[in-house]
Amino acid sequence: MKLKTATAVALAAILGASPALADMVFPSLSYRTGPYAANGIPFADGYADYFTLINERDGGIGGVPIRLIECETGYNTEKGVECYESTKGEGSLVYQPLSTGITYQLIPKTAADGIPLHTMGYGRTSAANGKVFNNVFNYPANYWNGASAIVNHMLEENDGDVKGKTLALVYHNSAYGKEPIRTLEELSEKHGFELKLLAVDHPGQEQKSQWLTIRRERPDYVAMYGWGVMNATAIQEAANIRYPMENFIGIWWSGSENDVRPVGAKANGYKALNFHGVGDDYPLYDDLKEHVYDAGKAAGAGDQAGTVLYNRGVYAAMLAVEAAKNAQAIHDTKEITPQQMRDGMEALEMTEEKMAELGMPNFGPSFKVSCENHGGPGLVSVNQWDAEAGKWNVISDYSESDMEVVQPLIDEDSAAYAAENGIEESCS
Repeated sequence: MKLKTATAVALAAILGASPALADMVFPSLSYRTGPYAANGIPFADGYADYFTLINERDGGIGGVPIRLIECETGYNTEKGVECYESTKGEGSLVYQPLSTGITYQLIPKTAADGIPLHTMGYGRTSAANGKVFNNVFNYPANYWNGASAIVNHMLEENDGDVKGKTLALVYHNSAYGKEPIRTLEELSEKHGFELKLLAVDHPGQEQKSQWLTIRRERPDYVAMYGWGVMNATAIQEAANIRYPMENFIGIWWSGSENDVRPVGAKANGYKALNFHGVGDDYPLYDDLKEHVYDAGKAAGAGDQAGTVLYNRGVYAAMLAVEAAKNAQAIHDTKEITPQQMRDGMEALEMTEEKMAELGMPNFGPSFKVSCENHGGPGLVSVNQWDAEAGKWNVISDYSESDMEVVQPLIDEDSAAYAAENGIEESCS
């Protein structure tokens, strides 16, 4: 009788208990190996550490634990696609490929599979048009916003007049590096400056001929869309020819500590764009220290905290978490699907008040996503390297790019993609 009673009580407890919630799956297409590992590692660490913080401090998102699946791509497009195919069936909510080449391959795949893609500050720029690219997001800024921000900085330094000036673009000879060319050509025509194009082949260690050209022609400004060893090589070459560093400005993928430290004191004054905060002077880092670092749960070697690319990984993960919270609220469910995650991303609004509540005051620009605009307002800041202090200083506010130039290019390119692929523009 006692055995029957105990069994009945146990069964009642099982039946009465709430069902266990399935994990929220976030894949990380990382590259801790290969020619770009030095830049891939800090991003992957920041991405992982923020999700760990949410699990350890908050018990997950709305009580649902996060499961991070890291898959090594080596920054190789084929491997990146293989990672996608091997993880998409795990219930993956959003992919952040951290590679323009992988992004281009995944755009049609994620559309067919109904899984959102977030290409923050990279990928196909015209994916900002959500009426065509329903499942792709590139907020808060894209490559073309970056091109405009570089020209805006030139304008600010020249009282709004750069007519007759020369801008040389040193770019990675890939889909990524070629992205800003059309925008810079349009801006060149609008403002009357001359544009010089200098391609650098992968991985970018050989740039003698490009910098001989720069030494000979002495352009007023040099912009760089580089990645990995290409960046430090270019900055070293600029130092070798005594090019003024304050006139050398890189996109946000050419503005990490890895790019300037190898050059030493001669890198002082080099500039780079950014769309998020630098350093670790944010309340968030107190929580990371308590719940992640001191608890022995940090990703990797735990030595990247506060670096530019680590912060970028943290920022990307934070935006994913906030979108997931949105999705839970919109659909009144804790366990969300990839399509519901997409809805949460499309309804994302980041305000300074929300950033402060997250322990990240002024860490990123305020922006709002919509069906028509998956890219945000394109607000960008300028950082400058202080070699003596060994840190990046923010030398501008988040400022708007020239959407009178950028938006028509987005509309034109996305319309061409829609026509080629039989897509009818719509808002869901």
